[in-house]
Amino acid sequence: MDKILIVEDNKDVNTMLAEVLTDEKYEVDSAYTGIEGIKKIKDQEYDLILLDIMLPYKSGDEILKEVREFSDVPIIIISAKDMIGTKIELLKMGADDYITKPFDLEEVIARVETNLRRSKRREATEKIFRYKDLVLDGNAKRITVNNIELELTAKECLIIELLLKSRGRVFTKANLYETIWQDTYLGDDNAVKTHISNLRSKLKIANPDNEYIETVWGLGYRMYKE
Repeated sequence: MDKILIVEDNKDVNTMLAEVLTDEKYEVDSAYTGIEGIKKIKDQEYDLILLDIMLPYKSGDEILKEVREFSDVPIIIISAKDMIGTKIELLKMGADDYITKPFDLEEVIARVETNLRRSKRREATEKIFRYKDLVLDGNAKRITVNNIELELTAKECLIIELLLKSRGRVFTKANLYETIWQDTYLGDDNAVKTHISNLRSKLKIANPDNEYIETVWGLGYRMYKE
């Protein structure tokens, strides 16, 4: 089931969108301020984001700019601003689509479906991920560093793939555990720490001159920023 985040401060509009998308069998989450929205995006995985521009505490264009530093998740702007210049600017900043208020709910559903379909086609074809001298072939589940193929466990491979796909995003131990192990995180971080440690050792053997996985103290892990 695709998961959609609605970042919209108008509670009536947010609720209306959530209800119609839930009826279409999407999993829906809501945020009502810019700060709440960016926190949810950094803490959780979404398949698509509906983003208002005029938000309290942090504007939608600020969120768009920040998200594009670590994620290619489809973002549809929903705004009362109908100026062509504004639309063009936001699309250049990385928005995938733009819907003007007041909107037709059937149009919203159609655009959500179209953007999700486009995103899935892109993911299906873009299976080669590169970072420094690390190359991940997503189809073959083959990872090389410094032209040396690494012998990784399935979970180690999934961790590398997750970090590469959202390069720059910090994943907490809970994020990693619940995504990779598909289970509820109960606070025991030994499994995550052990796998990260083993991964670092294998990466270090392949290329001792490069750093790949960074610990962000008090937060979690990410690929080192280049």
